[in-house]
Amino acid sequence: MKNACKHLALCTLTLILCLALAACGSDNSGDSADYGNDSTVPSTIDGFVKESYDSYDYSAFEGYYLPDSGTDFDYLIIDEAHHCISDSYQRVLQHFPHAHVLGVTATPDRGDMRNLGVYFESLAYEYTLPKAIKEGYLSPIKALTIPLKIDMSSVSVQAGDFKASEIGTALDPYLQGIAEEMQKYCMDKKTVVFLPLVKTSQKFRDLLNQYGFRAAEVNGDSQDRAEILKDFDAGKYNVLCNSMLLTEGWDCPSVNCIVVLRPTKVRSLYCQMVGRGTRLSPETGKDHLLLLDFLWHTERHELCHPASLICENEEVAQQMTENLEKEAGMPVDLEEAEQKASEDVVAQREEALAKQLAEMKKRKKKLVDPLQFEMSIQAEDLSSYVPSFGWEMGPPSEKQKKTLEKLGIMPDEIENAGKAEKILDRLSKRRTEGLTTPKQIRFLESRGFEHVGTWQFETAKNLIDRIAANGWRIPMDINPREYKGA
Repeated sequence: MKNACKHLALCTLTLILCLALAACGSDNSGDSADYGNDSTVPSTIDGFVKESYDSYDYSAFEGYYLPDSGTDFDYLIIDEAHHCISDSYQRVLQHFPHAHVLGVTATPDRGDMRNLGVYFESLAYEYTLPKAIKEGYLSPIKALTIPLKIDMSSVSVQAGDFKASEIGTALDPYLQGIAEEMQKYCMDKKTVVFLPLVKTSQKFRDLLNQYGFRAAEVNGDSQDRAEILKDFDAGKYNVLCNSMLLTEGWDCPSVNCIVVLRPTKVRSLYCQMVGRGTRLSPETGKDHLLLLDFLWHTERHELCHPASLICENEEVAQQMTENLEKEAGMPVDLEEAEQKASEDVVAQREEALAKQLAEMKKRKKKLVDPLQFEMSIQAEDLSSYVPSFGWEMGPPSEKQKKTLEKLGIMPDEIENAGKAEKILDRLSKRRTEGLTTPKQIRFLESRGFEHVGTWQFETAKNLIDRIAANGWRIPMDINPREYKGA
């Protein structure tokens, strides 16, 4: 009986959380809020008026749980768990402080950039999009970059993402061009289009119908929403325009084309939009999802692109986006594109490393190693130096490094600022005393001469001049190991 009661209680809690989810979701009307603001809700859901969790009256459900302790619940499971760190979700969860909580979500990122690690202690299991596609649970995705440059540079950012109202204004001049591009690729597709505003969505629906599509539009205030969704599923319409209404909680497996006309910085939102088309539907002949991506121009802000769906490494994602833009007009499989981008990044790294090593090798040829310099000038005080003061123990300053390199000393191997200062002092004194320079030491000791650091500057100069006059070969009458600089 006790277990039965717990089961009932858990089911009831699920209902409560579902209501909270409805109250905390993104603004499905599309006009008043950006994604990630969990306090805004559609005005109606299935005929019920919903408000924010903070103002909604849940007194009708008080009989289904114990408001004094909350200890009767051992386990809580949260779907769409990326919402759980919102204030409204936390009010529910904090009522059950001793329960074990499992969160499940396909989009762990949040629009407000708050990390789920704030609430969850560990990652129990991760099942990635590429793995789900590879194992046949989700539809393969082909990205098609459309060579239509849409200028969004004037759109500002609010709450971590682009302001929907300003996106609508910026997008308006391009709607006809977008419709023309869709006519090339989407006429035989079952397409869902995401737009920033209801009025923009309605305008685009009318435009698509002029271009020969069978387009419909739904929003949070649509009285016939259920009928439109049913008709779309049945094939009466082949394009469904919406203002962010269908990001969560709606599935139509036969959708095989997604058009994102609501550019976003929020990866989770982007994944939610694209996710409406990743369901399998072999009975309708669906073998992949076509994702249309436009050449958004933003200047200051990085947008989510198809690469955001599959790439974990930012460098690979950037390279993949560049590759897709180069192949604009051609559908490209995301997994293949990611593999190609990864190979390109590795090749670029290897090329950069080879160039860096070559430069370091070239640089080393021109400079004297500090240890070689110490041994050459027979400076025991430098070899045994131990810093005494705090500033001496720190790393060499950039000014010290630049001066040392200018004078011919490799600064990378000098451990601390005190040692660098002593070497600089020694170089200054040697110049005053007319002794050999580090460059003279490097050249002559590379040809077998020893302790060149103890020679006079003029002696070393005259010898180098003789070698140069002899075609950079050591004169026959000179044995480098026996030469004493006389």
